[in-house]
Amino acid sequence: MLVKVEVYNDGEAWCARGIGEDIFTQGSTVDELYKNIREAVALHFEDRTPATEIDILVVSELKPVHAPAATD
Repeated sequence: MLVKVEVYNDGEAWCARGIGEDIFTQGSTVDELYKNIREAVALHFEDRTPATEIDILVVSELKPVHAPAATD
């Protein structure tokens, strides 16, 4: 089973919400968020699908901050 989650920063915390699933979690760091995503997905499907049969696809739109412009 493939579960897709969208990851974004709301200005205060890193957040993740399920795409097509009623899942939401957050964390103060990206590492904490990823741990919380795994836990939230496992809990959401615990009665239907073993955690070992779940793959998680993280979708995010990151904007580089203070990145130098590309030059040719």
